[in-house]
Amino acid sequence: MSAMAKSVVERVRAGDIRAAARLMRNLDDGVPGARKVLRELFARPGHALVVGLTGPPGAGKSSLTDRLIAHHRKAGRTVGVVAVDPTSPFTGGAILGDRVRMQDHALDPEVFIRSLATRGHLGGLSRATSDVVTVLDSMGKDIVIVETVGVGQDEVEVAELAHTVVVVSIPGMGDEVQAIKAGVLEIADVFAVNKADREGSDRTVKDLQMMLDLRRTTATRPVHDHDALHRMTRTGGDDPHEAGWWEPPIVKTIATRNEGIEELAQAVERHRIHLDSTGERKKREVARARAAFLTLLRDRLMQGALSRLAEEEGHLDELAERIAARNADPYELADALARRL
Repeated sequence: MSAMAKSVVERVRAGDIRAAARLMRNLDDGVPGARKVLRELFARPGHALVVGLTGPPGAGKSSLTDRLIAHHRKAGRTVGVVAVDPTSPFTGGAILGDRVRMQDHALDPEVFIRSLATRGHLGGLSRATSDVVTVLDSMGKDIVIVETVGVGQDEVEVAELAHTVVVVSIPGMGDEVQAIKAGVLEIADVFAVNKADREGSDRTVKDLQMMLDLRRTTATRPVHDHDALHRMTRTGGDDPHEAGWWEPPIVKTIATRNEGIEELAQAVERHRIHLDSTGERKKREVARARAAFLTLLRDRLMQGALSRLAEEEGHLDELAERIAARNADPYELADALARRL
């Protein structure tokens, strides 16, 4: 490792905000050399609890994150935030809407907020999210909050990254049905029914509780793992009587009034204790490692495939034109390239 890279590693571990911010930007942009620094940081992790917040647009995830930051800072904990924003169609960068809602913490040296653009990545996160979490962990943050982009029903990827997943819903938007469709019932460790002052909040809580009761009755929740296609399956014990079983609590919150925030934080803390006492945290760490490795492998294989394709068949745009004109067979080309790789 070069002297410059070693200096960056030391500064990040010392909590240097400028060094960490520059490294995060380089990782997001794929700048050569940033990976070497990340490998050094990865070898000596911190102790951060990673909390994921996911849910539909307008559920108040950013407002809840802002209030949770204030709660943890009041308790003396240091906080890192990764806010994944939709990609701007003009600049390709993050719109930074979350920064606006969290600007009260901008001058707090113990709070680090990083916005990332999805850049076309599905699943509610950005490709660089895991890397940025590693940097924040290396900085010594006690809590790292990962807020997903909030664009639909494919945001279960956060379960592969976070120790505790908070699914945020709101009354009046059919979220109880969305929870079933999206599979978030399985990934949720805590449910937060935000904007609970709205009409229908009790109905939303009741519907969520009914689904949890149904899940407990059927007791079909498998162990945290991946299937043959490397897709994440669910987490926890198979049987409600097993030590690994966790019943997600449902907490009503009103973020704009700072109501229910302490109860939400306590629910997350109870889940942390559960993970540590049952050994589930180690299982989740293994699942996180597998998911991160597979993501790296897919990226490397894709980069290698595109480079090989450019060398042998020409530029991707030119090849696409040939395929569109039916002068090239995409299936045969893909199979041949896969065999050569």
